[in-house]
Amino acid sequence: MGWGDLGAFGEPSKETPNLDQMASEGMLFLDFYAANPLCSPSRAALLTGRLPVRNGFYTTNAHARNAYTPQDIVGGIPDSELLLPELLKKAGYINKIIGKWHLGHRPQFHPLKHGFDEWFGSPNCHFGPFDNRALPNIPVYRDREMIGRYYEDFKIDLKTGEANLTQIYLQEALDFISKQQASQQPFFLYWAIDATHAPVYASKQFLGTSQRGLYGDAVREIDDSVGKILKHLQKLGISKNTFVFFTSDNGAALISAPKQGGSNGRFLCGKQTTFEGGMREPAIAWWPGHIPAGGVSHQLGSVMDLFTTSLSLAGLQPPGDRQIDGIDLLPAILQGKLIDRPIFYYRGNEMMAVRVGLYKAHYWTWSNSWEEYSKGIDFCPGQNVSGVTTHTQEEHTTLPLLFHLGRDPGEKYPLSFASEEYQQAMERISVIVQQHKATMVPGVPQLNVCDKAVMNWSPPGCEKLGKCLKAPKSDPKKCFWPH
Repeated sequence: MGWGDLGAFGEPSKETPNLDQMASEGMLFLDFYAANPLCSPSRAALLTGRLPVRNGFYTTNAHARNAYTPQDIVGGIPDSELLLPELLKKAGYINKIIGKWHLGHRPQFHPLKHGFDEWFGSPNCHFGPFDNRALPNIPVYRDREMIGRYYEDFKIDLKTGEANLTQIYLQEALDFISKQQASQQPFFLYWAIDATHAPVYASKQFLGTSQRGLYGDAVREIDDSVGKILKHLQKLGISKNTFVFFTSDNGAALISAPKQGGSNGRFLCGKQTTFEGGMREPAIAWWPGHIPAGGVSHQLGSVMDLFTTSLSLAGLQPPGDRQIDGIDLLPAILQGKLIDRPIFYYRGNEMMAVRVGLYKAHYWTWSNSWEEYSKGIDFCPGQNVSGVTTHTQEEHTTLPLLFHLGRDPGEKYPLSFASEEYQQAMERISVIVQQHKATMVPGVPQLNVCDKAVMNWSPPGCEKLGKCLKAPKSDPKKCFWPH
């Protein structure tokens, strides 16, 4: 989902009344970022509070490549990482994930082995349908065992875009909240729906209701679901004890635009890129009675901050034996303070850019290769900025491209290298970057090896359903990441 997809962020068709109301009752974050321009690394960062290059969610197979966890990935979230639900358990929290996990699908990476008590959803995205011979359809789990597969037991009609998944995920959320409230149990719910990821889907009652086509239908259903979750918290009388945060794992995928792509507002490019459109996200914090209504924050925020902020709310300290990149946002949310901190934009194993205050310096630029671009793969459709949206990896480490995001949020006008403004801003930024690089200890890359034998052939529970499939012989290879 993109920065420009909500009415509160300026989407002209104003089709997100519930999220807009959430913003009017809470706080909008206008400068909030994903930790990566792609799904899996960003989710790993959210749950560990650490940059993907630290927690292993990157590849070294080629320079500056986006990599995620498809079915044939061998890696996943390492046991050495401490996830938010594992830490919240210490304060007596019951933890549930609903929807897409995407941190590895082999048994050792299962969410219930990493702090979650309950899971309803899938290890991968809803790609398919597959033939269950060359590629297995992706399983849907309830807790430790699969209960079916996408396109077989959980229908997604690719012709009409109809699927009931968001409604199922909504009911799971409402039931979980009711259960914890009845037992007076503190809870953490990670509601990770994926309806706005192509192939986009919505349930029958929302199909054809948006001016924005099927993608807009999906956004409307998510908006309606968030509204129902917030109303449920109020009805149960626990809204004043519940902190809710809404955001996305990366910018809208313009490669699937215009039919299945969202809006990144005025920002450059989209998903897969380290331009603003790929990583700046819609973000809303809601906590009635605590967060002043109608607040707007210019605090530089990151999904990694949700890790540290959640621990703070639970009265816990972040682990002291590792580098944590997330900060506690509570002073910004509750007291309106601005905390000085940089935002680092990584693509694979490379720091592509950094934001300090209103300045953003690009040390590398790359949208995608000429080879991919010539096949019609375009992450910046209609947005070519000469010397910026490059189709070869361009290094600018000697003289970074510098933008002032207040005056130029679309990253169209690099500051003159000779200007005093450039010199002064880069003096400050260079020190921060040198310090960051000098102390960077990358994790073991988890996204280097692929093997068809590790796909979702026979997940736990397949025997009961008669849905076990025969895996091919193991043949590990280096994963190929073209972007």
